[in-house]
Amino acid sequence: MKHYGQHTKFLIFLNGVNKVTIKSTEANKRIAVIRVRGTVSRSTSLSKTLHLLRLNRTNHCVILDDRPTYKGMLQKAKDIIAWGELSHDSARELLLKRGRLEGNKRITEDYIKKNTEFSSIDNFIKKFLNFEADLSDIQGLKPVFRLHPPLKGHQRKGVKYAYTLGGALGYRGSEINQLITKMA
Repeated sequence: MKHYGQHTKFLIFLNGVNKVTIKSTEANKRIAVIRVRGTVSRSTSLSKTLHLLRLNRTNHCVILDDRPTYKGMLQKAKDIIAWGELSHDSARELLLKRGRLEGNKRITEDYIKKNTEFSSIDNFIKKFLNFEADLSDIQGLKPVFRLHPPLKGHQRKGVKYAYTLGGALGYRGSEINQLITKMA
């Protein structure tokens, strides 16, 4: 597997002796992933998957792209996490309210203007959601957002059921933005 650019990958498959198939797997969405439950009495492979996703504690959130490798990891951990597509407003709220720099300092508009090439936080978020920028472009930003438990709790069935059954777990689509607003 070779890298050609920041988020574009080409998978090369050998089909026989001289046949080569090239498939492009380009990411096109940012996904917010929130750990909702703990891992007591869970398999070690699930704990390892959560560690690779940097979701080491309950109510932690990370932002990923929708590569097939990440999608497989999300499916494996679907009974512990909630995920969905991130919107501009939720990304702004995460960065300003819960984004932390080294030394547990908050991110401000002034910090973005002085220490990055972006003119404002909205400019950064717009480029970030279009894959023209990455979180690592903000120097010293921690990759994990530590959230509060949600105001007024999770869905009516709590954290033991899938979102499709009225609970809080699994894929939520754009509804993840409401959960982020409740937890930020």
